[in-house]
Amino acid sequence: MNYISVIDRYHEYHNAIHELMASIVAGAFDENFFKDETLLQTSMLWLTKHYPFIELMFTLDSDGVQSSKNISKKNNINKGITEGLGIDRSYRPYYIKADKNNTIIVTEPYLSTSSHNLCISTSMKYANKNGDVIGVLVIDINLAQAIEFLMGDVKRKKFHPFFVSVYSCIVVGLFFIVGILLYSAGSEIVNLLLSPTPEDLQIKPFGIIIFLTLALAIFDLGKTTIEEEVLMQKDILRHSSTRRTITRFIATILIAVSIEALLLMFKSVLGSPEYLVNAVAMMATSVGLLVGLGLYVYLGAKAETLLKK
Repeated sequence: MNYISVIDRYHEYHNAIHELMASIVAGAFDENFFKDETLLQTSMLWLTKHYPFIELMFTLDSDGVQSSKNISKKNNINKGITEGLGIDRSYRPYYIKADKNNTIIVTEPYLSTSSHNLCISTSMKYANKNGDVIGVLVIDINLAQAIEFLMGDVKRKKFHPFFVSVYSCIVVGLFFIVGILLYSAGSEIVNLLLSPTPEDLQIKPFGIIIFLTLALAIFDLGKTTIEEEVLMQKDILRHSSTRRTITRFIATILIAVSIEALLLMFKSVLGSPEYLVNAVAMMATSVGLLVGLGLYVYLGAKAETLLKK
């Protein structure tokens, strides 16, 4: 998902995400985290197995200075990493809010300086029996992955690279066909220029237009496929994304059918009346596609508006 989709989904699942994060921190918290960093690493390893969207866990002292290194899946493997230790985090919202409250704090989304992804931090202050603050536990999550986890979209994401590969192969095949059509059109143009005859001048331009029209339609289909399925991180669960893909696909077919209908109409006018019936049928098909597309776009947009209420 792109940043806009992530933010939209966050607002949609705001309460669920906050409740999930608060429950994770409450269940994982151990007062010995502030004494034993090995325990922190062990806890992080367990958490990432069950909640793969968790990116980082660390502790702060009472002044907001990081008292442990950044604990993640990566440095659970490489024990020599000490990134983050001793950095002043007292200006960060997860420390400021935790210092002023005795409850579990969940921040709003922000760009992580560690992963450069949209993330959310959850923090919890720990004080001893005398009320002295011992430290603050902080857990960062990858917001996009957390949303996928809540929506049950994790398994589909694992197959996404395979889907992208298949779409890429299909697009390469489509572009190859476009090349053949353009070569055929070019050959016809060269032959028409080098050795024109009255009959060729009357008939061949239509064949050239057909080659070019098909090349345009197939190229646009390939372009749409690679944009929607390969280059863009499309949110398939959002109705507008699906509607946009279908609209572009049908529009490409509509253009191709309309041009072919016009060509058949021209041929019938130039002395081939047998094409007239097919021309009218294809024109009617174009009108039907246009009306159907208009209804689909209108009803789809109206349904999405109703679902948001």
